[in-house]
Amino acid sequence: MDLLSPDPVVEKALLQFIFPFSIKQGESQELEQQLVRDGFTRFYLDKSELEDAYYGEGYCVSHKNMERVYLPFAAHVLFPKKEDKDSFHRFSRVNGLDCLLEMPLNNLPFRILSTDVFLCPFQLGFVTIRVDLGSQKLPFSRALEFADRFRTLEDVSKKDSHTHIHHNGRVFEQVGDFVFSELVPGLRSCLDSSELSGAYFETLPYFVDERMLVQAFYQFEEDAEIDIHLRYRASQLDGINLKGQPHKSASDPTYIDNYCSTHSYNRWGPNTYYMTNEQTFCCLTREGSDISTNLANEMYGEYYYGLLLSVFHKIVLLKLANMHSRLRIDNDYEQIENLIYSINRFSAKFYFLELISQSQGREIFLQMRKVYGNDALFVEVKQTLDDLFQYQDKFQSKRRDNLLMILTVYTVISGIYGMNQVIEDLKGQIKWSKMLEYSPFEYLALFLAMTGIVVSLSLTVRALWGRIQDRRKKRFHLED
Repeated sequence: MDLLSPDPVVEKALLQFIFPFSIKQGESQELEQQLVRDGFTRFYLDKSELEDAYYGEGYCVSHKNMERVYLPFAAHVLFPKKEDKDSFHRFSRVNGLDCLLEMPLNNLPFRILSTDVFLCPFQLGFVTIRVDLGSQKLPFSRALEFADRFRTLEDVSKKDSHTHIHHNGRVFEQVGDFVFSELVPGLRSCLDSSELSGAYFETLPYFVDERMLVQAFYQFEEDAEIDIHLRYRASQLDGINLKGQPHKSASDPTYIDNYCSTHSYNRWGPNTYYMTNEQTFCCLTREGSDISTNLANEMYGEYYYGLLLSVFHKIVLLKLANMHSRLRIDNDYEQIENLIYSINRFSAKFYFLELISQSQGREIFLQMRKVYGNDALFVEVKQTLDDLFQYQDKFQSKRRDNLLMILTVYTVISGIYGMNQVIEDLKGQIKWSKMLEYSPFEYLALFLAMTGIVVSLSLTVRALWGRIQDRRKKRFHLED
């Protein structure tokens, strides 16, 4: 549906574009080294000089306050004090790049403030691109259209094919080309596309139409009305149509009202609202400069990490469910053990019901988790764990019973029958010549005695080798 009424004016639009990626097995260390060579700095909370380094002029994130927001077990994951393999590791770089986004109906200048790369457990990572649309006042629809066009890494529509980025005299046909060549040049070679082995057209894992997630902060004029239609459009990134008019992707008032009731956080309405869905998380405010600056700082700080943690939970849960769906239950015994270990590791170290100490932050985080459906996914994965435990227990019991029966029968035959027939000839100096005179039953007895010894030794060696392999696997999982 097209809206002919004028747009409210946006005084400030600060955007963070986030895309998750999967790292190739065993290449996390190499990627870390490449990021350092590309000018990225490892982020630690005790580096207070970085509080205002990455967010643009006038914005600052207090490291002390950000640590206090999260409970200790969550802070340990998000803000590690050292290189812990069960934590998020952030690398950041200031860009300060002035660019122009060419769109079908208009062009819009923007500035790349900085770039983050997070390396996370379970071979996952995130890239965050911070964008400032400048201090010029612009219609809200143009800001939404920019966000919708820039978040598309690879062209999937007619609008996308007519969208280009201009920077430093170069023209980039796709946003992905600009990201992988100018912002994170060392990343593409480390992307793992094994999750897409059954896909025909998709080239990046964990995407919907190759689009990035958008975290946005919009500051309106103080007399602007942030009505329900405005909030819906912000959540859906409904910018302009092909005629250049403001666009809204729904027309039924009841549907819009129900949608906003589910996806909106209205604690500070009518001046400030937060909207959340699976592709966007945005703050819309008409507060004055002082309060709006604090709101923007929160979007750069604790809410930013809350969003990353929610997306991380969603992707890992989907990854575990995908691993379960690909199991050949009768053959992949090793994969079953790996999946059980991964589920236990995730539930013990990363998935907690209480993460944030402050009430407003906790409520927003719970809303994110509800929108992403993480609790339902977690229940499903835990049920998968119970089913795998039951199957593994039955399988191992059956295998033990079968092995015990075979060994018992073999031991009785080889021990009582075999050894009693030829034991005298195997004492002291072996009488090889006498073996030529054995009867068929004595040859059978000799064969059973020798194979019994071989079987016993082979089972012992196999058990020791299995323990060594288990230790190597555990060490590998910890290092990954």
